[in-house]
Amino acid sequence: MPETIRSEEVKKRSVTIAGHRTSFSLEEIFWLEVKKMAKSEGLSINQFIEKIDEARTGNLSSTLRVLVLRNLQDQLQSKTNLPKNK
Repeated sequence: MPETIRSEEVKKRSVTIAGHRTSFSLEEIFWLEVKKMAKSEGLSINQFIEKIDEARTGNLSSTLRVLVLRNLQDQLQSKTNLPKNK
């Protein structure tokens, strides 16, 4: 296994989106995936979070966790050609 990640450790993060500060709490392992997703879209973390914030209907922390899970499920599905669960 690569480096050890304390995935259970929740940290509060603050970003500026739409001209105001907002915060959310994420486990480190989710935060690392959110940063990868932002980078893959060519966005800063603030731009990426703002994009998610505009589209969400629930809690920002939960929305980010679900987004990470769906992204990883999509990656797995595309590698294994398994049918998608909806």
